[in-house]
Amino acid sequence: MRIDVMTLFPDFIAQAAAVGVVGRAQERGLLSLHGWNPRDYASGGYRRVDDRPFGGGPGMVMMVEPLLACLTAVRGADPAPAPVIYMSPQGAPLTQKKARELAALPRMILLCGRYEGVDERFLKAHVDEELSIGDYVLSGGELAAAVVIDAVGRLQDGALNDADSAVQDSFEGDGLLDCPHFTHPSSHPLGDVPAVLRSGDHAAIARWRRQQSLGRTARRRPDLLDEGSLSKADKALLTAFRDQETGEGGAG
Repeated sequence: MRIDVMTLFPDFIAQAAAVGVVGRAQERGLLSLHGWNPRDYASGGYRRVDDRPFGGGPGMVMMVEPLLACLTAVRGADPAPAPVIYMSPQGAPLTQKKARELAALPRMILLCGRYEGVDERFLKAHVDEELSIGDYVLSGGELAAAVVIDAVGRLQDGALNDADSAVQDSFEGDGLLDCPHFTHPSSHPLGDVPAVLRSGDHAAIARWRRQQSLGRTARRRPDLLDEGSLSKADKALLTAFRDQETGEGGAG
């Protein structure tokens, strides 16, 4: 997959994506990342990319012409079609489902805004969609773009050493949160690993993990769980989880 990023800070994007799973995906040729600075395509001695907004008000707005020239260069670097995605707090929320949709594309172009944003005329003419990583405002779109690159890059086939790692992540499959995980030592002053995980009974382990996923989702993200549509077995697991929590609370 090829990802082009239009940003005033291409070095930041490159550094953020150079380590870990995404860095490994690049090393393996699974992901190709290219940064493009609109300032390189701005005219004049100062290479201005922003100006005061019409109508007054604070801040600056990124100008059409440098962005248009930059996008033309990006398009010319590779003939493959690619959607232009603007990282914006006004965009649709980034979800795991959306990350999987983007990961299936051969190419995409991410636009990182700065200042008060981007001239609306450019957005209407050349941006295919806006994407947000949360209901808050950042200084620019670079951090958001790095999040998208990480979420998408790790889903490239071969990026993870164990493909099942992504399948078992939170929000995957039926959208539940992941279950808790433990490793050695089995006994520690902070607590012991649940006996079921040390039992070797794979069916019991699967039931425990399913129960924990259901319980965690109901407790932490009830908006993700439609209890009415759960199977009879899942409802029983969730009820047992709640009963256990109530018992533990009462014992305290």
